[in-house]
Amino acid sequence: MRRHLLTALCLSLLLPATASALAEFGIEGLWTASTRDDELRGSISPDGQWLAWASDREGGPGGMDLWIARRDGIRWVDPQPLPFNTPGPETEPAFSPDGRWLYFASRRKGGRGGLDLYRVAFDGQRWGAPEPLAALNTPGDEHSPTPGHDRLLFSSNGHNAGGGLDLFAARIRPEGSVELSGALPGINTTADELDVMELDGGRALLFARRDRATGNARLYLAICQGAAYAEQGPWGLSFNSEERSTRAPVVDLSRPADLLVTGSAPAPKAGKGDLYRVAAPTLRGADGCMPGT
Repeated sequence: MRRHLLTALCLSLLLPATASALAEFGIEGLWTASTRDDELRGSISPDGQWLAWASDREGGPGGMDLWIARRDGIRWVDPQPLPFNTPGPETEPAFSPDGRWLYFASRRKGGRGGLDLYRVAFDGQRWGAPEPLAALNTPGDEHSPTPGHDRLLFSSNGHNAGGGLDLFAARIRPEGSVELSGALPGINTTADELDVMELDGGRALLFARRDRATGNARLYLAICQGAAYAEQGPWGLSFNSEERSTRAPVVDLSRPADLLVTGSAPAPKAGKGDLYRVAAPTLRGADGCMPGT
């Protein structure tokens, strides 16, 4: 146990590129972002100076809240709850590629119902007021917003697709408004699909599928075959198994060859759900699957 803790501490302090080179994965921000509490979905700003994530730790208004830490050399330090947290849950944050926005899901007052999607402006120091993505929110649940340069991927059970939570794409217009493009073809099922991210410019995908009976999620790969995505099976990450819950892949915008994922590895391990740094899978697909393109 002591050896595992020492390994975890060393990996958490190393520069991301070095950690990825030394092992299959390394724990991110040990005792700052990854703690004994339940953490979910880490996102790093494009300048590499900020890490946002969701946590149920004490210090926020209650339940799941959004937190942020700053980089000090090679470490994440000074974790703080974000000022727009509410007593309702705030979760699943993701920085936009230009760093100007933080997208997230929340069940705050004034929403359409269930979890809704929001974004909040960030200038590197100050936060704006959260804005609902009204064109996408429904009386159901909207999850895991993943912004790109001109589109947003997300999960919802309020738009008709395969059943349960399904994966969708929306267009982000130049002036900032969003509009639904459609469901991602070929991968939505009667199970819950969530936490999707693009590989190879949208020609391939990495996404989570959750078993409703156990509540566990597992990460899967899919490639575009011209009209629809075809699953390639579970991602070969060692702790991405049926017995564990692994989800929320988000590219490190400051180091695009790396991802942060949420899971519970045997070691290194801090608590319930931890943030891990992993090399992004390399997968190539065809054009023609992403709605709205």
